[in-house]
Amino acid sequence: MIPIKVATASLNQTPLDWAGNQRRIEAVLRQARDEGVSLLVLPELCTTGYGCEDAFLGPDVAKRAWSMLMELVPQTKGLVVSIGMPVRHRGGLYDTACVVADGGIAGFTAKEHLAGEGLHYEPRWFRPWPNHQVVQLERHGQSYPFGDVFFDFSGVRIGFEICEDAWVAQRRGALDGHAMDIIVNPSASHFAFGKHEVRERLVLERSRSMAVTYLYAN
Repeated sequence: MIPIKVATASLNQTPLDWAGNQRRIEAVLRQARDEGVSLLVLPELCTTGYGCEDAFLGPDVAKRAWSMLMELVPQTKGLVVSIGMPVRHRGGLYDTACVVADGGIAGFTAKEHLAGEGLHYEPRWFRPWPNHQVVQLERHGQSYPFGDVFFDFSGVRIGFEICEDAWVAQRRGALDGHAMDIIVNPSASHFAFGKHEVRERLVLERSRSMAVTYLYAN
């Protein structure tokens, strides 16, 4: 694997604070470029904020997230960036990571395992994406890979686990039978005493078991 500089960002995003959320993403894009970063990972649902709750059920949240994405894409020149956002597809809403590379959309990875216990109600708002399935997402005359997708940039293979995907035994289909160099995990995991140590153990174990560099953004 060629040497690259990678970074994750923890952003203090607020649900439905469109201007503030976009401003904070733009600031970290500038910082990453100034620091010579090649791959930047932003948290899960960083465009909208994680806690939009039943606002996710209406059409406006996904539409505004897409509008924000269109304004962010030109600002990714020289970078590969994972941007967390909800996407509507064929009547369902999916929790996705949009991969943007050098000013263009490379594709979308959709979350397969939804958190539905304790504080989490993701199945109320989102659909789980089927394992191994990849389709084309059509938007404004453009077509993008969508679903259980991995990415290859100049020979560097990048796979995804979105938060809960890493906490279950079943591995995503895109990670089976393909030797990844980097696994990216955009998360929006809640605060709990002692959970930092639990997350650290998770990341170390996933990195060791898959023999990859593991990037976790929360």
